[in-house]
Amino acid sequence: MGATVTTTATNEKTWDGGNEPMGASYGKMMMWFFIVSDALTFSGFLAAYGFSRFKFIETWPIADEVFTHFPFLHGVDAPMYYVALMTFILIFSSVTMVLAVDAGHQLQKTKVAIYMLLTILGGLIFLGSQAWEWKNFIQGSHGAVETKGGSILQFVDKDGKRVALADFALHLPKERIQKESQLGIWFEKGETIASYSVEEVVEGFKANPSLLIRSEHLNSDKKKTVLTREESLARLKEATMVVEGANLKHNEYGHKLFANFFFFITGFHGFHVFSGVVINILIFFNVVLGTYEKRRSYEMVEKVGLYWHFVDLVWVFVFTFFYLV
Repeated sequence: MGATVTTTATNEKTWDGGNEPMGASYGKMMMWFFIVSDALTFSGFLAAYGFSRFKFIETWPIADEVFTHFPFLHGVDAPMYYVALMTFILIFSSVTMVLAVDAGHQLQKTKVAIYMLLTILGGLIFLGSQAWEWKNFIQGSHGAVETKGGSILQFVDKDGKRVALADFALHLPKERIQKESQLGIWFEKGETIASYSVEEVVEGFKANPSLLIRSEHLNSDKKKTVLTREESLARLKEATMVVEGANLKHNEYGHKLFANFFFFITGFHGFHVFSGVVINILIFFNVVLGTYEKRRSYEMVEKVGLYWHFVDLVWVFVFTFFYLV
């Protein structure tokens, strides 16, 4: 008689709560998959920024001359100080998140809530700081003129220090009208007119012989090229519009791609921080309500911690390649 071979089939599933490959639960593995895919996205953005900057290196704005503002210190030149402070706050919020996760492992509900709250406050401060930085970048600090070829001409004194349009532009008795569709002449709203016309800037420049023009091109010393008085007057003849601040079309600091990347990359990262803050708030309330205490597990805090650390790490790369290099 032949032996009867019986096989036992198992319905056990890898991700059904039993087995944990590599010691990670389903939630942690999915968070890691998301982090890897998002890291590739940010890598693509930063690579595109690097290629564009290399291509237009001669006209690329210098970060130290763009991000010079600091709250409540009007008129004080503080290059990169506030960006460095924002970076410190975000990194510190990552430290409080580590402490929250560690407290969760020890089932210390009160400490988890306190450290989560500190993490949320750090994220909110960072978002507010980023909004303030955007406001100053959009409004501009000095103003410039744009030529027919799209070049940006800035104004400096004989010592090479930037001079604002408001310090020398004349007010000519000429009416300027903002294009608006309700006027019945234009079918779509035009761009917001600048505080001064090209003519007012040119006449004011001519009336101040100590002023010079600084082009957006870098010289051998990696500084913006300052033209002579004669060269400055000749370049002003090519001016077509006054530029104040930066947007997706015009940029008083230099090449407009710089503004495009600034808004997109920092905005995309800011969206991640905002999402993280919202998620942290939800987790915080669950901690306060004792949801994870009842489960005897604070794994949700650990999972959102992975996301928050990723957001902080991405900002380190953005800060390095966009602001420092």
